[in-house]
Amino acid sequence: MVLSRRLLFRSGIWEIARPRHPLTAGHVLIRLSDPSTEFTEASAADWLFCHNLARAALDDVLGAKRFAVMFAHRWHPLGSAIGEPVAESSTPTFHLFARWEAESTTPGRQLALPAHHRVPEPEDSLDIVDARIRDSLGLGAASIAKEAPAQVGSAQLGSAPAATSGVVPVQVPMPTPLVATVDAARHHSVIEPASGAAAISSLLPGELVAMGSALGALPLSSGLTGFSCVAVEGGNPASALRIHTVGRSAAEESNPMVDLFNLPEVSFALL
Repeated sequence: MVLSRRLLFRSGIWEIARPRHPLTAGHVLIRLSDPSTEFTEASAADWLFCHNLARAALDDVLGAKRFAVMFAHRWHPLGSAIGEPVAESSTPTFHLFARWEAESTTPGRQLALPAHHRVPEPEDSLDIVDARIRDSLGLGAASIAKEAPAQVGSAQLGSAPAATSGVVPVQVPMPTPLVATVDAARHHSVIEPASGAAAISSLLPGELVAMGSALGALPLSSGLTGFSCVAVEGGNPASALRIHTVGRSAAEESNPMVDLFNLPEVSFALL
C-alpha cells in the first residue's frame, strides 16, 4: 500500500504527517512545510514543539512509551533501502517511530526487509488511528497555546510557545556537543548534547541547532555523500541522548545500517 501523505497537524514551520509508506501505526513524519527554511533557533523550537506534541498524541492513542527518530542528512536511501525508511521527498524529513506493548510488528523488523517486501499497516485501521491522532494533536496544541504565557522558556515543552504564541526564543550560546568516533572504518560517530540531556524533550532549541551544526561538520571523506542517522534516548537520566551517524555512499561495498542495528541501544529502540 502507498498512501498519499496525510497531513495530521501543521505548525508554524513544521508539519506532522503520516508517510506514504507507513511501516507501523506508530510511524509518523515531522517535515518542513517550506523546504527552503533554515534550521535556526526558531525552527528548532517549532520542531521540538511538533516532536513533543506528536509523542503525546501517540501515547494518548496507542499507549506508546518508547520512541526513536530516524533521518537522512545529504543522503537519499537507494534500492532496497535496508535499515532505513524510503525517501519521501527531498524536503527535510524526520521519521518518528513509536513503540508500545500491543504493536503487531516493530520498525526494526520492517526496516530489515527490502522496501518492496515491507508489509504496511491496513489502510482501514490507519483511517481510524489517524482520525484519533489528529484529534489528539489538535487538543494538545490548543492546550499548550492556552498555557503558553506561563510556560515561556520551559525546557519540558521544548520552547513550544515560540511555535504557538509568536514568542521569539532567547538566543543563548550553547556549549559544543560531544562528538565521538565509534568505528572510523565505517564512518560511525555519535553526537551527544553537551548538557547530557537524556531525552529530546529536555533539549533547548539552541542545543538542537548546535547538534545539527556538529552533524553538518562531520567530514565527507572516502567518497561519502551523506549520513544516515538514528536518535536514541537514554534509558535513564544518567544516559545521554545519542545521535548515531553512519557515512553513506552510492558506491558503498556494504550497508552500514546492518551493523548499526546490531548495537544493543539501537536494536532496543527499533527492534
